[in-house]
This record gives sequence, C-alpha cells and structure tokens, in this order.
Amino acid sequence: MGSDIVRFDRLRGIGNASITVSYTPLGFLVTPAIPAPFTHAMRVVHFTNTTDANILVSFDAINDNIIIPADTFSLYDLTGNQDQNESFRYQNGSQLYIKYESAPPTSGDFYVTAVYGKGE
Repeated sequence: MGSDIVRFDRLRGIGNASITVSYTPLGFLVTPAIPAPFTHAMRVVHFTNTTDANILVSFDAINDNIIIPADTFSLYDLTGNQDQNESFRYQNGSQLYIKYESAPPTSGDFYVTAVYGKGE
C-alpha cells in the first residue's frame, strides 16, 4: 500500500543560456550540470517553463515526449484516480532531458517539481 504522507523532491532546473537544440539532462539547481534522476517513484511532476521558448521534454534523450509552451506550466498527477494497487508512478531512476523546440530561449528558466510518498 502507498504512503499518505507527501514529500517534495529537490527542485530541478536549468537557466535559459544552458538550454540547447540537443537534449540536456536536468540537474538540481545547486548543481545544474550534473544529471539528477528521480530517487523515488514520483507521483506528481510539475513542469514550469518561464522561458520565452517552447521546451521539449524527453525521458530517454532521443524521443520528444512532452512539450511545455513558453511561459506556461504542465502538471501530471499520475495517482489522482488510482485503484487499490497504487503502483502507477514515474519510475525511480528516470532522468529528464530538455531542449528547445525551434528557437533558443533568451530569458527565463525551466523547472521541475516532483512529489512522492514518504517511504516510497
């Protein structure tokens, strides 16, 4: 059975100058150049794009999985309507990668907030 106590993972992010046309792994804000895969099975992932460019997100650095338009956010709650099993999560060890879609950002940052259950 899953936990009913919420925990927030460390904030991941990258500044606009580091976002390129090639996939770049997301790291923590204090060490953005070092990839930071999930260390828990994440229930909720919140993407915040404060840049002036559309950003593509990938879970394998090859395929485009999600687009986050400029100056928007997207929230993915995988456990909102779960059954008793509660096993539908972002996998522990998943690494997120981002790149710009068609034009490089000139301002803003890109952030990922992740939520997991205590003990998961």
